[in-house]
Amino acid sequence: MTGSGALRTPICDLFGIDVPIVQTGMGWVAGPRLVSATAAAGALGILASATMTYDELADAIREVKSRTDQPFGVNLRADAEDAAERVELLVRENVQVASFALAPNERQIKTLKDAGVRVVPSIGARRHAEKVAAWGVDAVIVQGGEGGGHTGAVATTLLLPQVVDAVDIPVIAAGGFFDGRGLVAALAYGAAGVAMGTRFLLTRDSTVPESVKEYYVGRTVADTVVTARIDGVPHRVLRTEFVDELEQASSVRAVTRAVRNAFAFKKMSGVSWRGMLREGVAMKREGDLKWTQVILAANTPMLLRAGLVEGRLDAGVLSSGQAAGVIDDLPTVAELVARIMSEAEQTLKQLGELA
Repeated sequence: MTGSGALRTPICDLFGIDVPIVQTGMGWVAGPRLVSATAAAGALGILASATMTYDELADAIREVKSRTDQPFGVNLRADAEDAAERVELLVRENVQVASFALAPNERQIKTLKDAGVRVVPSIGARRHAEKVAAWGVDAVIVQGGEGGGHTGAVATTLLLPQVVDAVDIPVIAAGGFFDGRGLVAALAYGAAGVAMGTRFLLTRDSTVPESVKEYYVGRTVADTVVTARIDGVPHRVLRTEFVDELEQASSVRAVTRAVRNAFAFKKMSGVSWRGMLREGVAMKREGDLKWTQVILAANTPMLLRAGLVEGRLDAGVLSSGQAAGVIDDLPTVAELVARIMSEAEQTLKQLGELA
């Protein structure tokens, strides 16, 4: 379904997509299958590259391009050891959108924009949006506290209008969105679309194990927890016995686990110790973290892999927005996007009848 009228927003033309919906770059989840299905449905799919080696990312980009000729994006870590090489890869492969979890630097923004790549960082505070807008990014994804993964304390309904009023670029709302009513609500706040992670994770095109998807679907809105015991900063995940164990573990035990996971991730990713240290310093500076928090960050890739790839609820974590508690089915991506747009059109019609 193609967006029209009020549902044809500035990000449709900016990204070359049909509908104002973005699938976020979730580590271990947003691979070629999910991204290509999203792109084929007319929305913007974003590959998650933080959990890929450079060669794996190159292969993933080419696989998406072999599956669809529609636009898609890649999520990058601005502080990664090989960030410059990954930026050049996106330029060389004509990827349309580069998204960032941490703010890209001005040099990265210029390189991408000079090549015609749209730059879209995710932010969680008004001041961060103002900073990257001044640097020339094309749009921002604004995630409120309801969102999964790393999240802040301010609800989307309060953060979104602050950012919309502060910047003159398209704002994409994230955190708590799962249907057409939410899309219309975001547009009413002044957003140009919505970005969703958990809703796309819970589709048949997601490679997350079916048993894990069913576990998500069985949760309520009260079954997530925001904890700093995974990687030192607030992280919203589904509550499990393993997460409860992490919450209760001693600091020594938590750091020991993080160091062990750092060795495992280094072996799997090929990142050098020097590169990991440089990324840690950047994280510390960007997030104003303590060194113990930086060490804990080594937990994230491996704990998420155990949960989202291996399906181990006893040894992994499951990032999740609160929206998991109101999701009760597993459609294909095509069915999901079509349904959201139909619901949005119906909601707009009902509002028009009230006017």
